[in-house]
Amino acid sequence: MQEISIGEFSKRSQLSVKALRLYDEIGVLLPARVDKDSGYRYYDTTQLEDARLIAMLRQLDVPLADVKELLAGSREDAAARIADDWQRTEAHHGARRALATYLVNQLSGKKSIMYEVSTRDIPERTLLCLKRNVDWPGAWAFGKEFIAIMRERPLPKMPGREGAMFSIYWGLVNDDSDGPIEWCWPVPVSDAATLAPHYPELTLRTEPAHHEAYVTLAAVGEGAGASWQLATEALEAWRIEQGITQEGLAIKPEDLGIRITYLATGPVSETSVPDDYADFAVPFKLKDSVT
Repeated sequence: MQEISIGEFSKRSQLSVKALRLYDEIGVLLPARVDKDSGYRYYDTTQLEDARLIAMLRQLDVPLADVKELLAGSREDAAARIADDWQRTEAHHGARRALATYLVNQLSGKKSIMYEVSTRDIPERTLLCLKRNVDWPGAWAFGKEFIAIMRERPLPKMPGREGAMFSIYWGLVNDDSDGPIEWCWPVPVSDAATLAPHYPELTLRTEPAHHEAYVTLAAVGEGAGASWQLATEALEAWRIEQGITQEGLAIKPEDLGIRITYLATGPVSETSVPDDYADFAVPFKLKDSVT
């Protein structure tokens, strides 16, 4: 252990004096000692490891609030979180690359292979829902909030796709548009009146029977807008191929909202919105349809 000045610590860590002062102010990296008379900061050489870790995390564009949280936890937890975050980042870049390829081909007059579209019938369902206007960063936190409610007060799990949790995007969600988004959990109609009072923050409502055209998404999460846009294009191409028009619909997509249905195979936790398996669906009902 050896105490060194902020200037010397800056040289060894490659973090500027300005950055070190900022990290002190926000509690990311506190100096070992601050001189009472001069206010000068001194650091211990053992802090160089944390300083280098901060530098690497910032190179990965990890927000300072998250850096502070990672440093406060164990190295094992930090490693797992970084791996998880980077996996999502790579999936995001892959989706953006696919969308750019599709756009280049479209503008060049070439036909692109997109997602395979399937259809399913969804019966009338009773839902417990939470709806809110949020921007894109807020959407991620909103999903975690809903997952936390489900974990703290578990609801019955109904079988099949029609029983899976889903989120409805009633409008675009990005830096300019705030949705809203509605998270929904299907519940047995026979238990709905009994369950609802235990979830005062949720709204009990009924969704009519309808069809859904959908594409399977390998992953969703923060930054998944590109893959969703590509899925939207695939579904629109399918609609045109099928000869479906707005005039021929009894229920239009905007009536029920486009949705992401979550069929996670892994554990659901309050810190992770399930993103290992999901599908992107557009609801509709033809005027001559029985369902």
